[in-house]
Amino acid sequence: MGSEPQRQGAAKTRRTAGVTFAARLAFDDIRHSYHGRPTIRGISLAAEAGEVLCLLGPSGSGKTTLLRIAAGIEVQESGRVLLNDQEMSGPSVFVPPERRGVGLMFQDFALFPHMTILENVRFGLTALPKAQAVSEAGAALERVGLSHYADRYPHVLSGGEQQRVALARALAPRPGVLLMDEPFSGLDSRLKDAIRADTLAILRESRATAIVVTHDAEEAMRMADRIALLKGGCLVQQGTADDLYRRPASLFAAGFFSEINEFETEVFRGRAATPVGTVDAGAHPEGQPLVAAVRLSSVTVRPEGGAIPARIVARRFLGVVELLELAVPDGEQRVRARIRADLLPQGLRDVTLSVNERDIMLFEKDERNS
Repeated sequence: MGSEPQRQGAAKTRRTAGVTFAARLAFDDIRHSYHGRPTIRGISLAAEAGEVLCLLGPSGSGKTTLLRIAAGIEVQESGRVLLNDQEMSGPSVFVPPERRGVGLMFQDFALFPHMTILENVRFGLTALPKAQAVSEAGAALERVGLSHYADRYPHVLSGGEQQRVALARALAPRPGVLLMDEPFSGLDSRLKDAIRADTLAILRESRATAIVVTHDAEEAMRMADRIALLKGGCLVQQGTADDLYRRPASLFAAGFFSEINEFETEVFRGRAATPVGTVDAGAHPEGQPLVAAVRLSSVTVRPEGGAIPARIVARRFLGVVELLELAVPDGEQRVRARIRADLLPQGLRDVTLSVNERDIMLFEKDERNS
C-alpha cells in the first residue's frame, strides 16, 4: 500500500494543473421520477463558469440523480440541461455523455484493477493519438503528485491515492465541467481535510467548473463557492456558505448546518418567548405559532453572571468540546449546549446561561417539514 506521507511529499512537487475552458452548466425546470415516484420536482439551478457548486442534502434528496442527468446517464422527464446556453438534453435534443465535454468522478473511484495507473488515467483520452494520450495522462498524474506510480496497479494505492488517480483521470480530457459524486465518502476521516484541500487546489488551478454532491454540510462549506440545498427533490435554498448558515430560509436549512434546540412558541405583543429568552417577532402576526431555533454553540454557559439560572443534568466530554443538557426554570424542554471543554469545573451542577437575541431564529410552524 502507498503511504499518505509519501503522497503528501509527492504532492508538494506536482505539476500545476492544466487550464481548461470552464463552462456554465444550467438546469432549467428539471423533473424526474422513478416508477412514478417524483425524485426531482422542478429544479432550476446553474453552476457558473469556474465555480465550485455543491449539491447538498440528505439521502433521497435528488442530488445524485441531478448529477447523473447533467452527465447524460439519466434522462429527465421534462426540462432542459444547458452547457454554455447550448441545450444538451431537452424535449427534442439529447447529446450523449461522451460528447458533452463533461467529466464524471464516481463515488467508488471506479479504477480498473487490471490496468496500470497510467492506463487508468489514459482511459478517457481515446480521441487522441496514443503518444499524445500517454503524454497527457502522464501530465495529469504529475499534477496530482503520483507520476511515480504510473506503472503500478490500483491495489498498491491507499484510498487517498486512489481518489487522486480518479481525479487525474477525470481532469485529463480537460472537461468544461467536472461532476463529482460524494468523492470523499470512502476516505478515512483523518485524511479528508488534506485530500479535500488538495482537490480544491487542483480544481482552482485547472479552472474547471465543478459540481460536487455531498451530504456533509461542513464539507460543502469547506469546498463550495455556492451551495444548493436539496430536500425531497426540491431546491430549498441556494447561496454562499455564509448565506445558508447565517440566514437559513427554513427550519430544515437551519438544522442541516448545525445542531439546534427547537422551542415551540407564538407571537405575543410582537415578541416570541422561549426558555432561553424572548425575541422580536418581526413581521409575524400576533398569535401566530412559531418554532424558535437556537444553535447549541449559541448557548453560553457560565458558573454565574448569565441571564438564566440552569442546572446541568447531563454532560458528555468529546475532547475539544463538551455537550451539556440543562434544565431551566419554567421550561419543560431541556436546553442543549456545546461548549469548550474544561470551561466549567467538574462536578458543577448549578450554572447560568445566556443566548444573544440575534441567535434565536424564528420559523413558521408549518415550515418544520419543508
